[in-house]
Amino acid sequence: MAEKLKVGILGATGMVGQRFITLLDNHPWFEIKTLAASSHSAGKRYEDAVGDKWKMEVPMPDDVKDIIVKNVADVEEVARDVDFVFSAVNMSKSEIRAIEEEYAKTETPVVSNNSAHRWTPDVPMVIPEINPQHFEVIADQKKRLGTKRGFIAVKPNCSIQSYTPALAAWKEFGPKEVVVSTYQAISGAGKTFKDWPEMVGNIIPFISGEEEKSEQEPLKVFGHIENGEIVKYEGDLRITSQCIRVPVLNGHTATVFINFKSDPTKEELVEALRAFRGKPQELKLPHAPEHFIQYLEEDDRPQVTKDVNYEGGMGVSIGRLRPDTIFDWKFVGLAHNTMRGAAGGAVECAEMLRALGYIEKK
Repeated sequence: MAEKLKVGILGATGMVGQRFITLLDNHPWFEIKTLAASSHSAGKRYEDAVGDKWKMEVPMPDDVKDIIVKNVADVEEVARDVDFVFSAVNMSKSEIRAIEEEYAKTETPVVSNNSAHRWTPDVPMVIPEINPQHFEVIADQKKRLGTKRGFIAVKPNCSIQSYTPALAAWKEFGPKEVVVSTYQAISGAGKTFKDWPEMVGNIIPFISGEEEKSEQEPLKVFGHIENGEIVKYEGDLRITSQCIRVPVLNGHTATVFINFKSDPTKEELVEALRAFRGKPQELKLPHAPEHFIQYLEEDDRPQVTKDVNYEGGMGVSIGRLRPDTIFDWKFVGLAHNTMRGAAGGAVECAEMLRALGYIEKK
């Protein structure tokens, strides 16, 4: 790729914005041109705007320290010098929907980490290994927005990444009833233990809005395009969930009980997991894991401390697949919530959009 695309990050000072910055450092296809945040940060050097709130495990890249942060509300100014933007803004859902459409209407594609547009019918919500064909709805979205190259694409909630890939790998066996409990890391709330000391040694059995997302978003991922909109999956699959905040920094774990239409063996299920590949692997996208799903044979795996960074945090770990006394099978899944689940998933979406020709230089 001869010339890198110029990228803007909306909400650059927050935890997900910071993760975008670390992922894009020395990226082979993309380079950071513009950083934008709230009016409180606008006009400051990025390093000064973040101050002592840098939350990544690696140092802030030197290339971004002296970038002057722009006001995310100055849409034309922010969009002027970039080919597309990543969105991680911290606003109300109605404000996010409005501002992301404003950016799209400047003919600037928006790849969003936010939930605000996940149920907009003509906005694709994509896990690139599972449903890249949903990007085809972008043509209809552009008609609605009146744009030629501007659009919005989103990635799903981080809580579904630890079990939805398994459901996709097992599609041929007909998953139909799923009971899932997710044990979610504090970085999913944009926090560290320094920010949230009351989480040390604690569990909170409620995360606002997460259970609805965990139950419904996989159905859109498994849906299809009809009359210019994505229609959620209309088959037998039903999901019910509980979502719990646990004292872990990174990594969402899921315990899952599942029934199938057919009667697969354990060997068939494990082989389907290990063999599952998607278009990112075919295209060898920069952030695509070589092996999307690993199956771990040990009884005490997957573990956050051992497995959360599998494939650089972009892979999914499954283990403890065994028969159940009420359901057909049960298993445990693990995914890195700010890599596969948030910024990393959005970066892989942008790479796919670039490879498929949806994002090009202005």
